[in-house]
Amino acid sequence: MANNEVGTKRNYTVPLVTITLLFFMWGFITCMNDILIPYLKQLFKLSFFESMLVQFCFFGAYFIGSLIYFLISTTKGDPIDKVGYKKGILFGIFLAAFGCVLFFPAASLASYPLFLGALFILGLGFTVLQITANAYVSLLGPEDSASSRLNMTQAFNAFGTTIAPVLGGHLIFELFSEADGSFSAAATKIPYLIFAGILLLVALIISRVKLPDFKVAGEEVVKGFGALQHNHLKFGVLAMFCYVGGEVAVGSFIISFLEQPQVMNLTESVSKNYLSLYWGGAMIGRFLGAISLNHSISQSKKALYMLGAAAAVFLVIFSIVDLTFAQISFFLVFIALNFVAFFIGKSAPARTLSIFAAINVVLLISAMLTEGPLAMYSILGIGIFNSIMFSNIYTLAISGLGKYTSQGSSLVVMAILGGAIVPIFQGYLADTFGVQHSFIIPVFCYLVILIFGAYCTKYLSHVKQDADAKSGH
Repeated sequence: MANNEVGTKRNYTVPLVTITLLFFMWGFITCMNDILIPYLKQLFKLSFFESMLVQFCFFGAYFIGSLIYFLISTTKGDPIDKVGYKKGILFGIFLAAFGCVLFFPAASLASYPLFLGALFILGLGFTVLQITANAYVSLLGPEDSASSRLNMTQAFNAFGTTIAPVLGGHLIFELFSEADGSFSAAATKIPYLIFAGILLLVALIISRVKLPDFKVAGEEVVKGFGALQHNHLKFGVLAMFCYVGGEVAVGSFIISFLEQPQVMNLTESVSKNYLSLYWGGAMIGRFLGAISLNHSISQSKKALYMLGAAAAVFLVIFSIVDLTFAQISFFLVFIALNFVAFFIGKSAPARTLSIFAAINVVLLISAMLTEGPLAMYSILGIGIFNSIMFSNIYTLAISGLGKYTSQGSSLVVMAILGGAIVPIFQGYLADTFGVQHSFIIPVFCYLVILIFGAYCTKYLSHVKQDADAKSGH
């Protein structure tokens, strides 16, 4: 048995590395939206509301794609179980690559609706990957190490979101921009063709790599909407909607926020480096969360491991962004605060979720009411406290669903729609009351998450008490 396990791990190394590369590209291209928004806004003379249609189309595709998948799975059975994970992943990559290729005609015709159409197709491709790749990684090895594998691939996804503002911003704002510095739709042609080429290269590698085929034989097709009888799932869907909406809205407005005269009055080419800090914070927090929430690590070792991980990732971010140590040193304060928040959370997902959401509410209010560096620091610090929210909300929402777990999971993925809706509302407020005051929208989002964490703390406590009472009989 031991020899078989060793062989299995050896055989899974190449597939896992290949899928991890896919996660990196997935994160990179998703974060490119934050570069496109200010660029297309100036190019087509858009209002903030109109520019947020970028996120509306991209994340709206997540909802529509997940809804279609949900309806098929509850009536015909799980589509991925029928065709296999490898074919599902390849289909998602091809669809995403096609979306990238569509940027070429959109840029050639200088058509904003065509850009939005390309983003919608791109979002549909990533929806398929969201459904297939995450689950597939969890199957590539022993069940007891599935969480470790998912955290690792998600960390590389966050690495992609961290370098995208710097590298992608350089490509669009500088390398492929007009010689006189003016904005042109043509600047997006080559970068997105490059992205399409890399995605197709990853697809070629995956097609040639021998990937194990997993089938979930004998699974019952649960029809109807029985999962919605669970209140914590319904609350979790709302919390996920607010989380994705809040995270995307803040990231989408960072460049515009830092351009404000009363904040920092920075240009896009400089602001993109600070945007990397926002997404880099999520990467740091994700590594720390993987350690802090891992119950197999002793308390004495956790602090040491977390300190080492934080230092290593901070140095990686510092080497990526075009900023001096003095400009980035304030981030060390947020890393220290993150340590304290994890310690207070005591490795409890629900409690930690509430604490992180409360900190983000305070940071957003500070960003709204202050000016200069303090306002900038406040908005950038939100990223590191977003880090564990997706995984914590997801696992809390589907906890204890039994046969409805798959159906509940689909509903939670649909809630990514928040990334399409919340930025639109913030865009409207930004046009009406100004960028700085528009952050009241994410404040409400994080308040919902805070309440959800508190609710789950109480709910899980009751569930544990009931379980203990039954076992006592």
